[in-house]
Amino acid sequence: MPTRAFVVRCSAALVVLLFLIAAVGSSLEAGDDKATKELVALDEAWSKAAGERNVDAVASYYADDARVYPPNEPIVMGHTAAKEAWAKMLADPSMKLSWKTTAAAVEGNMGYTAGTYQMSFNGPDGKPVSDTGKTLCVWKKDKDGKWKAIHDMWNSDMKP
Repeated sequence: MPTRAFVVRCSAALVVLLFLIAAVGSSLEAGDDKATKELVALDEAWSKAAGERNVDAVASYYADDARVYPPNEPIVMGHTAAKEAWAKMLADPSMKLSWKTTAAAVEGNMGYTAGTYQMSFNGPDGKPVSDTGKTLCVWKKDKDGKWKAIHDMWNSDMKP
């Protein structure tokens, strides 16, 4: 059971992300500019890297100070910890994962991508588990002008 502090932090992060979404737009159609298309292409390449279990490539999308909000887990703080978390998840040979961007927008040096994911793996009992859910990622250009994920969150559509 998550602690109250964890729930408060996650709720606050979600409120900030929702305000960012409202501020920068709400759909791919509205964000038809070059920067938005660049973010969508990055998100698609990121999904491909995860599907190929390429931990180094997956981690390369995160900023040094990134925050990752995996479901049913504490917040992961920083690039190195994010890489370790992904390495653990992708080490499962039964894991299959992909996501699709359904909304994106950019305003200045900040942007977001949102979408849906599909995942399958063998559960603790060895039986296959299929999961679908939602994704939301806030991106920021770094000092070199490259887009990096600074807040990355996903959660399941499955009932607890």
